[in-house]
Amino acid sequence: MTDEAVFSHAAVAAPHALAAEAGRDVLAQGGNAIEAMIAMASVIPVVYPHMNAISGDGFWVIRDAKGKVRAIEACGFAGEHATIERYLKLGDVIAPRGPNAALTVPGTIGGWALALELSAALGGRMPLKILLERAEKLAREGVAVSPSEGRFDPTAHPGLVAAPGFAKTYFIEGKPAVPGAIRKQSRLADTLGQLAHAGLDDFYRGDIGREIAGDLEIIGSPITRADLKAYRAEWREPLSTRLKNASVYNTPAPTQGLASLILLGLYERLAPKSVEGFDHAHALIEGFKRAMAVRDRACVDFKIATEDFAYLTSPAFLESEARKIDKTRAAPWPLPPDKGDTVWIGAIDPQGNSVSFIQSIYWEFGSGCVLERTGVLMPNRGIAFSLDRSAHNALRPGRRPFHTLNPPLAVFDDGRVMPYGSMGGDGQPQFQAQVFARIDAGAKLADAVAAPRHLYGRSWGASSVTVKLEASYDDAVASALARAGHEIERREAKDCDLFGHAGALVRHPKGNIAAAHDPRSDGGAMGL
Repeated sequence: MTDEAVFSHAAVAAPHALAAEAGRDVLAQGGNAIEAMIAMASVIPVVYPHMNAISGDGFWVIRDAKGKVRAIEACGFAGEHATIERYLKLGDVIAPRGPNAALTVPGTIGGWALALELSAALGGRMPLKILLERAEKLAREGVAVSPSEGRFDPTAHPGLVAAPGFAKTYFIEGKPAVPGAIRKQSRLADTLGQLAHAGLDDFYRGDIGREIAGDLEIIGSPITRADLKAYRAEWREPLSTRLKNASVYNTPAPTQGLASLILLGLYERLAPKSVEGFDHAHALIEGFKRAMAVRDRACVDFKIATEDFAYLTSPAFLESEARKIDKTRAAPWPLPPDKGDTVWIGAIDPQGNSVSFIQSIYWEFGSGCVLERTGVLMPNRGIAFSLDRSAHNALRPGRRPFHTLNPPLAVFDDGRVMPYGSMGGDGQPQFQAQVFARIDAGAKLADAVAAPRHLYGRSWGASSVTVKLEASYDDAVASALARAGHEIERREAKDCDLFGHAGALVRHPKGNIAAAHDPRSDGGAMGL
């Protein structure tokens, strides 16, 4: 059993303790959940640079104290010069590292700005300087390299190490950083200080935006100053589906929030006997296959999306899909590989405002390109585009790529409110569903987050689609899955990051909040 953190007024959960501390301290100063989230979202790129950057993309699901649920899409679009013709001249695929991988406009800062507008409408009054000061201080004075970062070997990825600015920024004395070593990021500190002084809009349309655009031009990225000036985050209507005991919300296209909701709906209709046996794991794996089939055709830039998302989350569709699943045998399903490096962070304030937030640069260290004048690490989310002009997700300037990111939030019929989520690329819907199913079945929050997990799909460098099981996964369940036709692959304890960094907070009707973040990460839950 894992000890559960319970707080009487407010709480946060983050994958790094220093980020959680920043959020807790904002709450202690009277800030609301959105303000606490900005503080955490600014710290996490400093302490977890392999997972995050202020240049990444972000998505929010926010439920205010009155029960209204909103979603923010802070997803950057492809740059002005990011054309299929350009990339076909360079090869048959979009390179995953280097300047040509840095092809989408950074979105997450725009999302912070939009969220702070809502925060002000809800009574938030904390100055931006206060919200960003912890991140600036840590970047300037230095912070210890995390164990999570230490489990990733950048030298195994030559394109990453060769990317402009990467080794200069993240290596220490010319070598990959080891856990515990102190690393400073002075240029990033200067950028955070400028944002605190000039405002978040400066990132796109001010001095910072000018310097970002200049450095992108120098390294040969297809993003221009005009792209930065044109970018705005957007409010979107959240998707939702109705389960037996709760309503669950998530973000719409281009995220895979739809797939996460479909998976939960299918799992419930397959009615596993418990969350400990074969029925549970098999239902989640087979439900994931069906959800991915829908995702791959539906989850594209909202401007070109044609699917009826209300129908795809409706009882009629979910019941139809559930009838296609064999409860005893594995169905073949060749899924495309998808990697992912992301952070999920949650916050609930004393008023009951709740935030589920996810922010990402895609692969570890994204494109690897660190801009000289700002210390900004550029993402590589644009590699999700296709160079096939007939594809649903074909590359085009101004188009948003498909996103594995999705931040769920559940409202239970008994009055509980639960923002929750996980990093992990294609694994996100799977990890979310495993956590949700256990909590819905009555497990303690911390136990649900810590329980051994499975992952269906390809992993880095592997051509086969397997069901990967954590080292501590139940042997009897593993054997039953194998007998049902699932190809099983046991992973070692050192591979724990493959199974995501999950987290959740639950606000109970009386106001007390249970909170937990993954023991697989370097974070935790804190509160008041």
